Amino acid sequence: MKILRRSRPRFVFATETAAILCSALLAYLLRFDLSLPGYEARPLLLCLAVWIPVKLTFFKLFGLDQRWARYVSFPDLVRLACSNLTASFVSLLILVPAGHNEVPRSVYPLDLILCVLLAVSSRVAIRLVSESSRAPKTGTAAKRTVIYGAGTAGASLLRDLQHDPAVKYDVRGFVDDNPQKRGLVLQGAKVLGSGDDLEAIAVKHNVELVLIAIPSATGAQMKQILERCTAIGVPYKTVPALAEIIEEGGLARQIRDVAVEDLLGRTPVNLEHDRISARLEGRIILVTGAAGSIGSEICRQIARFRPAAIVGLEIAESPLFNLGLEMARDFPGIVFHQEIGDIRNKARLQEIFDRHRPSVVYHAAAYKHVPLMESHIFEAVENNVFGTSNVVEAAGICGVSELVMISSDKAVRPASVMGATKRLAELVVRSLQPEGGRYVSVRFGNVLGSNGSVVPIFKEQIARGGPVTVTHPDMRRFFMTIPEACQLVLQASTMGKGSEVFVLDMGEPVRIVDLARNLILLSGLRPDHDIRIEFTGRRPGEKLFEELNERAEGLVPTHHEKIHIFEGAAIPWMELDCRLKHLRDCCTSRDAAGLFCRLSEAVPEYSGDRALADEVPAAG
Repeated sequence: MKILRRSRPRFVFATETAAILCSALLAYLLRFDLSLPGYEARPLLLCLAVWIPVKLTFFKLFGLDQRWARYVSFPDLVRLACSNLTASFVSLLILVPAGHNEVPRSVYPLDLILCVLLAVSSRVAIRLVSESSRAPKTGTAAKRTVIYGAGTAGASLLRDLQHDPAVKYDVRGFVDDNPQKRGLVLQGAKVLGSGDDLEAIAVKHNVELVLIAIPSATGAQMKQILERCTAIGVPYKTVPALAEIIEEGGLARQIRDVAVEDLLGRTPVNLEHDRISARLEGRIILVTGAAGSIGSEICRQIARFRPAAIVGLEIAESPLFNLGLEMARDFPGIVFHQEIGDIRNKARLQEIFDRHRPSVVYHAAAYKHVPLMESHIFEAVENNVFGTSNVVEAAGICGVSELVMISSDKAVRPASVMGATKRLAELVVRSLQPEGGRYVSVRFGNVLGSNGSVVPIFKEQIARGGPVTVTHPDMRRFFMTIPEACQLVLQASTMGKGSEVFVLDMGEPVRIVDLARNLILLSGLRPDHDIRIEFTGRRPGEKLFEELNERAEGLVPTHHEKIHIFEGAAIPWMELDCRLKHLRDCCTSRDAAGLFCRLSEAVPEYSGDRALADEVPAAG
């Protein structure tokens, strides 16, 4: 095969010429019952004198010499047949006048059919030889495996496994829940049964691993598969969604452990890269809270669109230092400025804006831990409200054309101080719209794996052997992945005219107890058997259900299926500024009861527990 690859052009020319010669000779032999009369020698030579140059010319025109036989596919065979048909028709137009009817008419269709068959057979034979030479030898080191899913992804995975000598999987067959596929053979492997038969299949074939190849599976389907694998004690892995596959690597190189994200069943985000690039490319972008889970991912996503520079503003020095190292390693061509600062410090903010003159700001800095903010109400208001106001005002003074504030689903009919402050921050962004600028907010729910989220906490509890603590059996939250949320934030930043509150499609809410059970399953353990789940009761400020819009707001769709706009009444800046001054006076005097009262006036839908004001220490 190596010799053939080095001399491929000559080999292709030789095989095509041989196919033309053989098909012509066989056509004549079949026409005359396998005995060629002497008087037919001249017509045969005449045919060859026309067929060889004409067919080789059309093979070249149709690009057959550029298509590797070792990768021959159905479209290649169709192209081959079309080139033969065209060449035979042109040859017929030449031979009929030149041959004076010496060539038997039946020879023409016979030659066409035979030439196509020989050309196809030669290419298929080369592919078979190539694949057999590349197929890995199954040995004792290969894991006995079944592929769960006999669809396109499953067939592609098996083909990659068969042809990649670096992977060591001995595929014994498929498992698929479609009863019509039972007994079918794909790529030489049989569909052994459905998921209900998995235990019997695992025992019969001594299965050591299940590869899940159902990229379109819903979260419920993935959970069911995991429960089946866990019940019979067989490890499992999965492959990414087809839209995420890196073509050069193939599926076999992208086999990975099942992640909690797979159990959400969320579809990939479709981004309008041109629109985002037009907003970001060649511009200076400022990100507040840059070293947080959301802020750092926004920095990574922005770097893909070749900005002139990214300014990372962060109060925590060590996380910012680590982010700077990561950006220098992964995006060496992007200038990343690290700026230590507090958004509550107006002078420092103005200094940073004046130094870098950003064109776009992503404001992700915020206090977000609900129970903690219930006992630190002054800090919540100072950071989330006044800090946001400082950023928006500095952006307006500096002439920033676009600003995006990261909000939260807890801003909807807030029951917590944190939620009320984020709602007030949305109102600040809506009211402080500069001339010619587009300042918007983007509201979404929880993100998996963010700092302080339940996923890392649950994983730590599972690693300790449990119990896993859940506040309430009916507690539900919206979830999406950090990259998905940040990609949609970038997409939303290209929309609207200014002052809008964009809301991301979070899908269906997830019960926290179900998330805990899924994480236990992903650890290869059984919920309530190996790891116990305990209910500890709701914490201050927590709601059982989060929402993404208020009843008073109108839902307006956008051209992007995962982004909506909620319209609500804006508060004139003069009125809002007056309310902010009252809040600031309460923070200065450390008046907790007054702060709760003023917060309720500024955000009428806030339904927090004012009795908590008595529990807030005077020092904050």
